[in-house]
Amino acid sequence: MIQLLTPTHWKDYELIDCGDFEKLERFGNTILIRPEPQAVWNKTLPASEWQRLHHIKFKGRSATSGEWVKKDPKTPDRWHIEYKNKEAAIKFRLGLTSFKHVGIFPEQAVNWDYISQNVKRFKTPEPKVLNLFAYTGGASLIARAAGADTTHVDSIKQVVTWGNENQEISGLKDIRWVVEDALKFVKRELRRGKKYNGIILDPPAYGNGPNGEKWKLEDNITEMMRDVTQLLDPEEHFLILNTYSLGFSSVIVENLIKSSFPQVQNLEIGELYLQATAGPKLPLGVFGKFHKIKSN
Repeated sequence: MIQLLTPTHWKDYELIDCGDFEKLERFGNTILIRPEPQAVWNKTLPASEWQRLHHIKFKGRSATSGEWVKKDPKTPDRWHIEYKNKEAAIKFRLGLTSFKHVGIFPEQAVNWDYISQNVKRFKTPEPKVLNLFAYTGGASLIARAAGADTTHVDSIKQVVTWGNENQEISGLKDIRWVVEDALKFVKRELRRGKKYNGIILDPPAYGNGPNGEKWKLEDNITEMMRDVTQLLDPEEHFLILNTYSLGFSSVIVENLIKSSFPQVQNLEIGELYLQATAGPKLPLGVFGKFHKIKSN
C-alpha cells in the first residue's frame, strides 16, 4: 500500500496556505511567503490575508536566486526553532538564503520520527547511523539525540558548518562531520568493511561534489543503492530513501530498494506532504523505508 504521511509533532512550523505557486508558512513566530512549484492550484485564503499575515516574502530573480523583502526592516535574518517528538528534541538555526531556503525541510519530520523510533528500539548499544546528502542535519541531529553514533556527509562545506551550529544549539556533541562526495564516501566505507545500523539518503535531482563530481539522480541512484545496502548491518538496520524529483514515483523507489536489497523486511513506500491549515495538501517528495530489529 502506498502511504501518504505528514508530520504530526510540529509546534514551531505551520503551513498556513499554499497555491498559485507560492506557500505561506510560519517558522516559530516568523511568517514567510516562498515560491512553491508544486502548488499549481488556487490559494484558499484571499490575497489580502496573505499580505496581512506575512513578515517576509521571497522574490525570485532567476530560477536559482532572489531576494527577501521584509515588511519591517527590523525583522531578524536568523532565528531558532525547535522540533520535539516522543524520543528526542532538537533545535535549528534558520536563516534567509539567496536560494529561497531557510535551512530546514519541515516535511522531513516524518522521517526524523522513524529514525528516532528505530534508534530507540534497536538492541545494538549506540547504533551507527549514516546520513548522506545530509544538508543542515535534521536527520543527523535526531539520530544523535536518540542515542546513535552519527556520521553526517554533505558535499557543501557551508551547510555542514550550519549543521554543526544546529548541533551546538541542540545541546548535542560528537556527530562526525564529513565534507565529501556521498558516493565516494560510501565506496571508501565499503573498502574499509564498515557497517551501519541506519542509513538515510535524501539525494538531490542534480548536485556537485567538492571536487567537481557530478550527481544526477536517475544516472547514479542505482549504483548508490547497491553500495549503501552493502553497508547495512545484516542483523539490525533501517534505511530511508527520500527523493524530491518530479519524475520519481514511490513505485520507482520501491523497485530500487527491492532490486538492491532483495531480503528487505518491513518495507514502506509513499509520499510526504504538508497539510495546510487552510485546507490543501502540499506534496513534497516520495519515500521508501524499511527496518529490521534483532529478535533476541
